[in-house]
Amino acid sequence: QQQKEVLEEEFTAEQTAFNNLLNRDAMMTVDVVSEMEIPQEDPFYSNDALSLNPELLKYDKLYESVAQSELLNQRESLPMIGFGLDYLPVTERSDVNFSDNGKDVLMPMVSVSIPIFNNRYKSISRQNELRQQEIETQREQRLNVLESAFAKAQSQRNQARIAYNTQARNLKQAKDAEEILVKNYETVTIDFNDVLDIQELQLKFQINQIESVKTYYVQSTIINYLIK
Repeated sequence: QQQKEVLEEEFTAEQTAFNNLLNRDAMMTVDVVSEMEIPQEDPFYSNDALSLNPELLKYDKLYESVAQSELLNQRESLPMIGFGLDYLPVTERSDVNFSDNGKDVLMPMVSVSIPIFNNRYKSISRQNELRQQEIETQREQRLNVLESAFAKAQSQRNQARIAYNTQARNLKQAKDAEEILVKNYETVTIDFNDVLDIQELQLKFQINQIESVKTYYVQSTIINYLIK
């Protein structure tokens, strides 16, 4: 009874924490399913699914940004040719007399820009190259961490299934033993405490099964986090 009341208090505390995460009333009821079971088959995910992880996509975007910066740097290092028109309004003069007096001037113009300090652009290119190498290294390191976490989560999820199945077999054997003990008790050949002991053992197996189910879904959540 004490353990039950303690668990109820823990549930209330967890419910408050959960509601606070959702920015809603702390005493709002959180509906939970009455029973959860491990599915017959696990969904299959390969390591390729990790490529969709936002942490890796961040490095891809950074690499692309540096690539665009280098493209701009390369363009700026090239000679540039510009074409344009220069318009000059002219006021007619009364003190002189010539054929184009007062005629506005329209002058075509050509400009050529040749970069002189090429070392500056080469330096920027080298910096961009090193930055891309750094991003690639960081991405590779992060991918290794994610792959390790992914493999660990899959392994622990598989272990949870193994533990659940083991407890199921143990529970069946305990129930078979209980039937035998009850029959023996009816013939007054055993003490009733033996029946209570086997029922307590069944309860232990059932609690272990619940822990296995919890572990299974916690690890499944980690897997979903890593690949989405």
